[in-house]
Amino acid sequence: MTTTLAAAASSAGSPLWFVTRASALVAFGLLTLSFLLGLLTTGRAGLPGTGVRTPRFVSQALHRNATLLGLAFVAVHVASTVLDGYVQVGWLAAVVPLTAGYRTAWVAFGTVAFDLMILLTVTSLLRVRIGQSRWRAIHWLAYLLWPLALVHYLGTGTDMEASWGRWLAILAAVLVGGATVARVTAGVRARSTAPGARPVRGARPVRGARPVRGARPVRGAPVGHPATYRTVPAGPATSREGWR
Repeated sequence: MTTTLAAAASSAGSPLWFVTRASALVAFGLLTLSFLLGLLTTGRAGLPGTGVRTPRFVSQALHRNATLLGLAFVAVHVASTVLDGYVQVGWLAAVVPLTAGYRTAWVAFGTVAFDLMILLTVTSLLRVRIGQSRWRAIHWLAYLLWPLALVHYLGTGTDMEASWGRWLAILAAVLVGGATVARVTAGVRARSTAPGARPVRGARPVRGARPVRGARPVRGAPVGHPATYRTVPAGPATSREGWR
């Protein structure tokens, strides 16, 4: 521990050390933004609980660009950390967990998050080839990616020692947690109020109402209500003239 702190202190004036810290903060912010935009894209109509309406293609484009930009800053963060040389993190540790000599477990969380980020980005670019169902199954891993990145930030982030660094983590956790809960709640509510699941509000059954010949029942309408049956246009053989 003393050696690690001494190494960090000796590298405080290194340009690569500042690049490592800055790129990590920017990457974490972009990853949080990408996760929130992913929820916005899933919601289609807007961010759950806000009432904000955003066109789907706009949220998809922002989500894609934020993810790609975040991946670029993560690459800068990894490269500057390895090239700085003050902590025992090699190129292998960037992609293989538990191989770093510096805070092995905490770095491993970031390694797994980096691997998942690459997987999700590549499969999204190959979405048409791999198919919608496979892409969707793989994309569920995005809900695991962000918590791993947060744990990595909490365990290895130098700026966590500052109050603003801790508040940044708290703010991000509150935003992501709240948006996730709101998205799940909105999804459950949408399924429970799907067309045909419940009768139309204010509809009342009509006493003595009978179905009209040739009419078809309407799904979800109360029995006896005028909307219960949809009248089918009569053809030459079913009209009154046709029966004469």
